[in-house]
Amino acid sequence: MLHQLPPVAVPSLTKLDRPTLWVHPAAENDAPLSADVECLKWQAYLALRGLKLLLRTDVNVAGALDARLPNLHADQKTLHPAHLIPQWADDNGPPEPDYVDAAAHDESRAWIALMEGTVHAALLAASPAPSYLETIFSFQPPQSTTLNSLLVPPPTPLSGLASLCPPFGSRISYDVIYARYREAIGALSDRLGTDKWFLGSAEPTPLDALVFAYLHTIIMSTNNTLRFEVTRRVNLVAWEWRVRQEVRAAFV
Repeated sequence: MLHQLPPVAVPSLTKLDRPTLWVHPAAENDAPLSADVECLKWQAYLALRGLKLLLRTDVNVAGALDARLPNLHADQKTLHPAHLIPQWADDNGPPEPDYVDAAAHDESRAWIALMEGTVHAALLAASPAPSYLETIFSFQPPQSTTLNSLLVPPPTPLSGLASLCPPFGSRISYDVIYARYREAIGALSDRLGTDKWFLGSAEPTPLDALVFAYLHTIIMSTNNTLRFEVTRRVNLVAWEWRVRQEVRAAFV
């Protein structure tokens, strides 16, 4: 009969002073805001809910839960993946502000879909593709979101129906992607108008956190096509700058 010994507690090398968000590092001269739009969404979400956390940017993504960042190190024994962050925020922060009415709540879903679909596709299209050798020898997990998965309708394969080879590759129209992106940013600017928060909310909502993450990432981008569509709209630039200060203050 085997005798089972109790587990041996391994002391942490670093003391957790307060909840810590694990994110990808910031771009040069942009700390503490992560250069990864997915991480920045959650930074903004927590900051706009009035929560102040520490940041950790030295965690390899392969060591994160589900091999994806961000993760929330809530206490010495608890690590949350991104989808559990809202529940933690509900338990440890003020109530999440609601939209002005049910119609605004429904409309927010359409804007979230637009940002995470059309705008995110433009960001991916503007990102340099890894070389063949980088793809082979990279030890990083593949991207959770691919350009093909965001396009509606899906792009056709490179090989034709009459080809002897199985379908492979994709015929992606970058002109269509950027045209849809321009329309999306124009609509976003019109909808914001002179309001303090999107959809006329009195307090920041999850939609505001999401929009900020995309606008900031675009403004900091080196792609002139993406950046120009935002910077030519004064209300979006002023709004992003104001929200940037609030988000930054939560992580200093």
